[in-house]
This record gives sequence, structure tokens and C-alpha cells, in this order.
Amino acid sequence: MYKNSEKFLATFNRVEKEIKALMVYRKDMSFSRSVRILSNSNTIIRRYSEDLLEYAELRNAIVHNKVDMTHAIAEPHDSVVERIELIEKELSEPIKVMPAYSRAVHTFQEDDPLEKLLTIIREKGISKFPIYNERVFKGLLTQKGITRWLAENLEISHSTIKETRLRDVLTYQTVDNYQFISQDTTQNDASEYFRGTIGEGSRLEALLITKSGDSEEKLLGIITPWDIVHSQEEEK
Repeated sequence: MYKNSEKFLATFNRVEKEIKALMVYRKDMSFSRSVRILSNSNTIIRRYSEDLLEYAELRNAIVHNKVDMTHAIAEPHDSVVERIELIEKELSEPIKVMPAYSRAVHTFQEDDPLEKLLTIIREKGISKFPIYNERVFKGLLTQKGITRWLAENLEISHSTIKETRLRDVLTYQTVDNYQFISQDTTQNDASEYFRGTIGEGSRLEALLITKSGDSEEKLLGIITPWDIVHSQEEEK
């Protein structure tokens, strides 16, 4: 039966291999330095960075302070072995956005009346709506865009809302607030798309999932910043 130190070292070596692969052109960099650098761009590494740095020290202690060839000076606790095995699994088999974020997406045609969309907001509590002209994607309408339209049309009557088409409201929506991604995109990459727009002029409000990331393909799901935060909270 394998000792915890043997399991730990074997798993650590596999984790180290995964991290070297992520470094691409800087594979000769130390493990700890690689972890610190990757923490800036990889959500998995960032989430487990403190653990990984501690495990690097533990690895060194086990390897360099063996009593003999068969006895390690310290045996990692079961929880440590389980934790590093979890990290290895997430690195080697990253979660894809599909089927994790598969859901029925409420889409609208730009000729649809605003009243129809407002009814969905009231009944479903949804706040992000892909708008199409037939199969051609025209934009992502959100409550922010609707609020801007309302602010410019304070004197409107109920009949005006019935007559208003979504194409008219869409002109009040911030452009480039979405991005199409393929179903093979990892959850880590999806998170980085949102993180990459922080501090920029336009804020990414949703990732729209299709088979290959083509806007004319059928929508398979939608991801919002809240979805990413919620999934990461569940993983803690």
C-alpha cells in the first residue's frame, strides 16, 4: 500500500507538469515562480495558489530530508493528498462550459414588441436578451438598455410601449457587451473573458455559447458574471 508521501509526490509531479505546460515559453522557471505568474491569468491556479506554494515547500521537505530511501521525514495528512489530487484533476480535466451552462435562452426578434420582452422580465426575472433579425444576431439587450430608453421616453403611454419594437430600444444599449464562445471553452477561460474587461470602457455582460462560437449557430447557453461567481463559490 502506497504511503501518503508517495501519493503526494507522484501527484505533485503531475501538477508540476501541467503548470510547465501552461508556461509555454518559460518552462524552465521554478514551480513557485510559475504559480505566482499564472495566478494573474488562470483562475484555477489563482484559486489554489496558496495551497500550491505550501505544497512546493512540503515537496522539498519530503525529498531533501528523507531518513532513508523508504522513509520520509513527514507524511502528508490524508486531506493534503485529497486536496492536491483535486487540483490535479481540475488542471488536467478542466470543466467545459457545456453542459455546465446549458440552458434554454430566451431570444427575441428585433421586430418583437417591447411589451413581449417586459412580460418575460416580470414572469422569469431574466435580464439579458439576445436580439436577432431572423438568424442574424443584432445585439444583447439588457435592463440597462431598457432603462436608458425609458429615461428618454418618460411620457410614454401603455399604447406606445405596445407599438415600440425592440430594434428601437436596442439603439440605447451599450455595444460590445457580449462575446460568442464555443461549447469547448473551459470555465477557466470563460472567467478570464469577464476578468479581462474589468477597468476597460465596455463591460462584458454575457458570454453566448454556440457549437463553434459562430453567432449564426443555435444558442446553447448563456453565461453571466454572476454565474461565474456562483460556480466558484460552490467549488470552495
